[in-house]
Amino acid sequence: MGRLLRLQLLHLSLNSFSGKFPSNISHCTQLRVLNVISNELTGSIPDQLGSLLKLTHLWLQGNHLPGKIPEWIGNFSSLYSIALGDNNLQGRIPNQLGRLTSLGNFLVSSNNLSGMVHSSIYNISSIHIFSVTDNQLRGELPQNAGITLPNLEVFAGGVNKFTGTIPASLSNASRLRLLDFAENGLTGKLPAESLGRLKWLSRVNFDDNSLESGKAGDLTSLSFLANCTNLEVLSFSRIHLGGELPESIANLSTKLRIFTMGGNLIYGPLPTSIGNLVNLTNLGMEQNHIGGSLPDVIGKLYTLEGLYLNLNIFSGPIPYSMGNLTLVTRLFMEGNRFEGSIPPSLGNCQNLLILTLSSNKLDGTIPKEVLGLSSLSISLSMHVSKFFEWFPTR
Repeated sequence: MGRLLRLQLLHLSLNSFSGKFPSNISHCTQLRVLNVISNELTGSIPDQLGSLLKLTHLWLQGNHLPGKIPEWIGNFSSLYSIALGDNNLQGRIPNQLGRLTSLGNFLVSSNNLSGMVHSSIYNISSIHIFSVTDNQLRGELPQNAGITLPNLEVFAGGVNKFTGTIPASLSNASRLRLLDFAENGLTGKLPAESLGRLKWLSRVNFDDNSLESGKAGDLTSLSFLANCTNLEVLSFSRIHLGGELPESIANLSTKLRIFTMGGNLIYGPLPTSIGNLVNLTNLGMEQNHIGGSLPDVIGKLYTLEGLYLNLNIFSGPIPYSMGNLTLVTRLFMEGNRFEGSIPPSLGNCQNLLILTLSSNKLDGTIPKEVLGLSSLSISLSMHVSKFFEWFPTR
């Protein structure tokens, strides 16, 4: 292959090529696109490839390449897209990559990279996809990130060791669609007012950080996100949010599919306005202090597949309207104070796989309509006197 001296495009992705990366490709000095994504290649990236100075796309993602990211990649002045994710790369991201002034895509996720991202990389204004998720990277996110990276569409650094606050300047990156820094050590407040200016924002995930104060009023800023009319994913679980869920969640985008706020310090009732979010597929409110009756409007969320209400202080009966959730597969309601009997309408949930009702105050019998769900796994706690009444032949 190294004899193909006029070769410009090499696409070998999604195959089962194995062995070490062939260094003689370095003779193909006219090469512009090198694409071997999703193969079984091993061995470190050969230094000989440093001669491919006309490369615009270097796609090595999804192999088994160990070693470090070569510093000589910084010499590829025409490089537009670099994809090195899902390998076994380690060490630091070379500072030399900051010289790639034409770079648009920077994807190095799912490796074992460490150290800090050099400020020169955050200054490459042409970048629109920045993904370093699932590494061991540390340091603070630059507060002017939205100014130095004005063309950002994807800004993803989840599952790392980033610290500091979320840059409010991200509101200047008007094209931003995906913002994901879950599972880091970020602190401070959610800049919801700034994020609310991003009209194309579709996914926000800050799960598992040390944000907010756990005090009343933390959730009032959610109203700013109503301006994000393309929002599909909103994940703020386990970030120390406190206060009551405001009725203004009714104004969140009707495109919202995933809405998770589990493991916080939220109290008060679940607002009836939750019924406006008609396209939800997953609603996660577990491990909070949300109480009162579960509103009947929950039955209007016809597209729900997962409902997580466990470990709260809900009381009163389980709404009969939950039988309308015919697509639901996971229904977690344990660890509350639900009373009365299990509504037979749950038998309409033909896709239900998991139903957990343990540690409540339920009584009566399990309806035959529910027992008839052949794929269902039920977890309940019960009074001993009720056991043989519920399972007389089992």
